[in-house]
Amino acid sequence: MAPTPAKYALVSLPLSTFDTGDKQEALDSLKATISSENGNVLPFPVPNFKIGTLDALVQQADDLAKLNTACEGVVGKVGDSLRSLYEGNEDKASEQKMVNDKPTDQYLRSFTWNKVRYRADRPVGELIDILQKELATIDNDVKSKFNQYNQVKTNLAALQRKQTGNLATKSLTPIVNPSLLVQDSEYLETHLVAVPTNLKKEYLKSYETISPMVVPRSSIQVAQDDEFILFAVTTFKKHSAEFQQKCREHKWTPRQYKYVEGGKEEEQRELDRVTREEKKVWGEALRLTRTGWSESVMIWAHVMALRVFVESVLRYGLPLEFVSALVLTNAKLLKKVKTALDSSYSYLGGNAFGRDKRGRITKDDAALTSEMAAAGLGHADANEYTAYVYYEFEL
Repeated sequence: MAPTPAKYALVSLPLSTFDTGDKQEALDSLKATISSENGNVLPFPVPNFKIGTLDALVQQADDLAKLNTACEGVVGKVGDSLRSLYEGNEDKASEQKMVNDKPTDQYLRSFTWNKVRYRADRPVGELIDILQKELATIDNDVKSKFNQYNQVKTNLAALQRKQTGNLATKSLTPIVNPSLLVQDSEYLETHLVAVPTNLKKEYLKSYETISPMVVPRSSIQVAQDDEFILFAVTTFKKHSAEFQQKCREHKWTPRQYKYVEGGKEEEQRELDRVTREEKKVWGEALRLTRTGWSESVMIWAHVMALRVFVESVLRYGLPLEFVSALVLTNAKLLKKVKTALDSSYSYLGGNAFGRDKRGRITKDDAALTSEMAAAGLGHADANEYTAYVYYEFEL
């Protein structure tokens, strides 16, 4: 049975919600609310950034929501690329999913804002621009290298098919003895035709009459495999095109072949060269995709930290007194986490939330809900207003 996929939730709550203004005690209270059976609650430290105007914050909330979606897309594509490099082997791909030389889960558990790379004293809008540009660079670099690898892989597959396919597709260079061909004749030409084995009798009975001026009894069996028999047939050149067309109508495959001195050796050299190139580009693609995973996840984590900050300011106001946490859980338990949070903190939504006779949370103010959603305030994955800062994601 497959393991339940890991899920994460980011939560931010005002310190005024708790009995004390101490962040550690607030985290302990949050842990008790969620319960260790439902998820592991860890601190997710967010710096105090420079705050602009209210209009700027609302615009930044919208920009960050869009950037968050872009991050999710790039991380997903990089993960797909890793799986593709390992032919769909998820275990091997997962071994490469490191962020700053740590397993992805461990990086998120111990997340701290990179103050060297993204100085916290910069304006929020400037930080958004930097993260956006870095994400686009990573996306383009990985895409470009992966496209290069796919092209080389396609070229290699084509060369390998020439070596290993059936007589209707494979290279005839190592198969055909040039002495069987009529060469340097002004009037005659030898054709090579791959005939399905079940059509051999029909071919032998009719090949001389399917077009004019086929040399009688000129057909020679050159080779055979499980599916086809390769025949050499001589015709007059002026009827070559008609002969080939009639072959196709009979479901016989005319093969294009021209003898070249040293052709067999040249094909092998080309196969060896492209095989070496494929290994080289595979290694380059793996290194770049591994870096792409590390960078894109790190960028995404910083984008989410900014989202938590901006939305916390918009919701809870000044002074900047809120506690933010990362909840590690799984898809099955995430609903229980959300239900526990709603039960304890839904009152923060004011008129946006009420309760029915059974104590279940209801949304009384649909207008407020839609207004908040339009401003980018609400659930990460849907336009559903939540009473507190809350985002879900998975990696």
